[in-house]
Amino acid sequence: MNDASQLRITRVLPATPEEVFDAYTDADKQKIWFSILDERPGVVEIEVDLRVGGVQTAVWGPDEDNLFRERQTFLVVERPNRLVSEVTGSSPDGATMTTHVEVTFAEQADGQTLMTVVQSGFPAEETRDFFAREAWAGALDRIEAFLRRAPQDAR
Repeated sequence: MNDASQLRITRVLPATPEEVFDAYTDADKQKIWFSILDERPGVVEIEVDLRVGGVQTAVWGPDEDNLFRERQTFLVVERPNRLVSEVTGSSPDGATMTTHVEVTFAEQADGQTLMTVVQSGFPAEETRDFFAREAWAGALDRIEAFLRRAPQDAR
């Protein structure tokens, strides 16, 4: 696989692997963190069937006329260490893309978690760079904000 079609991004998050895995995969928690940093709430609809062969569907955006859609089929579910899926997404302009995503959650000595995302199958370097710089960085910022704000018992 050539490097142009793959990204790798990491972030240390302030919670245990179980808490980070659940924040990343639980529909109710995702509905919170998807919009946690927005000034105005937009549209966020998520359903998750977290099992091998199960599907997560997500629809989100600033309003009903500008929605992103994503269908994620789970290939590997190893709670709380690893999640592998095939993801097909579409943007409001109708462009679609299917990629392979592997996410790992590694416990750190200080009780935090190193979350690593490897996504492959990008059609162009520009798309890969956008996902690294904007999509994943933004998602990880939101998950981190959720974990920092959520009381221990709500995670």
